[in-house]
Amino acid sequence: MFDDTTHKDRLHRPPPPQGLSGILQSKDNEDESVVSEAACRAFGYLRGIRDQTSAVEFRFRDGNSIWFPYTWLGTLHFNPSEGLLLKFSGDLVYLVLIKGSNLDKPLKEGSVTLTHAGFQRNRLLWVREMSKTEIDQVGETEPTIDSIEVAEFESHTALKEWLNQKAPTFVR
Repeated sequence: MFDDTTHKDRLHRPPPPQGLSGILQSKDNEDESVVSEAACRAFGYLRGIRDQTSAVEFRFRDGNSIWFPYTWLGTLHFNPSEGLLLKFSGDLVYLVLIKGSNLDKPLKEGSVTLTHAGFQRNRLLWVREMSKTEIDQVGETEPTIDSIEVAEFESHTALKEWLNQKAPTFVR
């Protein structure tokens, strides 16, 4: 990347800090501070339309979390009455079933939804299960997440059985 400042511009800026901290400072560090995050009660995301993250964290009400890399993300199935089904393929196949309401509703800014501008563009940082009180407070104003279920599979038969029990709408 080229520095587009002129010689005169460089003469008038303050000198860099001395020592190791001066060496470690770079334009890359300045660019990282531009990335901004935002959140609603159900999920957190990167604000920039071109910003992406490498993994998504699923947060459970009991305090546990699990992360999946976006490189493992395969198909996404959305059915408003059933929820959102994500398939991650890595060492095993993992299904993540997210149930809630208004899962495809845009936030106030209008550009981010859990389904389209979130998962599809690798912008979601975390998704969390909400308590009954939080869901009641939000009402119909934004997405709510009642539950997140994660299951791992070594066989296609086991995967189909789980889907038949948990979300039969997604079985083909």
